[in-house]
Amino acid sequence: MDLVKFVQEQNAVVQDFPKFASGDTITVHYKIKEGNKERVQQYRGVVIQRKSTSFTVRKMSGEIGVERIFPINSPFIEKIEINKYGKVRRARIFYLRNLTGKKARIAEKKMVTA
Repeated sequence: MDLVKFVQEQNAVVQDFPKFASGDTITVHYKIKEGNKERVQQYRGVVIQRKSTSFTVRKMSGEIGVERIFPINSPFIEKIEINKYGKVRRARIFYLRNLTGKKARIAEKKMVTA
């Protein structure tokens, strides 16, 4: 059994992402394979839900809302940058889907630096 645990620990992909929650604006750097080429695509939007295994990011592309679900343990996620910390009162902010323009803005959390 110890050998099995050792092999699993060696093969486990441990990614150290910053802590983020729903309401935060983040940029996800995601690897995309096209044929035999590989490139990194940036996806910037608001986190509308965060689960233990995945998180959903919503962005506006023109006037159309686009949502994308990212698994947390995906090997294709290169890095995650936090652009803005949002102040929301809910863990899942699906009400954002019905709002457009200035109504869809999220207040920024004031960070205290000591």
